[in-house]
Amino acid sequence: MDGMLSAARALDRITRVVGKAAGWLILPLIAIIMFDVVTRKIDVTRLYFSEWTATSGISVSTVMQDMQWHLHAFLLMLTFGIGYLANTHVRVDIFREMLSRRSQAKLELFLLIVFAMPFLIAMMMYSWELFTVSWLQNEGSESMTGMGARYIVKSSMFIGFVIMTFAAVATILRLIVDLYGSTRQQAAALAELEIFSSAADELESARLEAERALAEEKRKARH
Repeated sequence: MDGMLSAARALDRITRVVGKAAGWLILPLIAIIMFDVVTRKIDVTRLYFSEWTATSGISVSTVMQDMQWHLHAFLLMLTFGIGYLANTHVRVDIFREMLSRRSQAKLELFLLIVFAMPFLIAMMMYSWELFTVSWLQNEGSESMTGMGARYIVKSSMFIGFVIMTFAAVATILRLIVDLYGSTRQQAAALAELEIFSSAADELESARLEAERALAEEKRKARH
């Protein structure tokens, strides 16, 4: 069980390092969007870059727009893993939050093994095929004046699903230890799991408070 925790920490560390590094892409993404919008709205810069396109055959605006979604693709795909580990993704599971913490762990483990892992494996296979086809064809932008090497941005899909798989495996290992390890190991695994929200505790507190208020109202009504 200790080995499983060590493996989970290693996978967790890789996922977080990649996710945090990818997060910095938001800065050049914002700068490129601002540059593209401003230069297309100001007559002086718009005319200058139009002449540049006519003489060089390279459209600065098209390249900037290609770069925007290239950066957005890497930003999105490489942060899925850390988003799951930190429990910041959207969960539409009001029934799960009503379960006990141990039942939540069993449900999460079951869904990860039965649904998440097959999906991630399939997506890694298909995204790798998509990348290799793009690489062999030397795919470029659909625009004649856009960016080439489209396989670079398509590699973000494969890398992103690999990192997401790391996050899922790390969580699976920690859940197994949390459910079946020793008391010490369970405490260590639970301390490293962030997938459990405090919603269940809040719902229980709210229910107890409502019951107390109702009992108080009934007591006052009798008197």
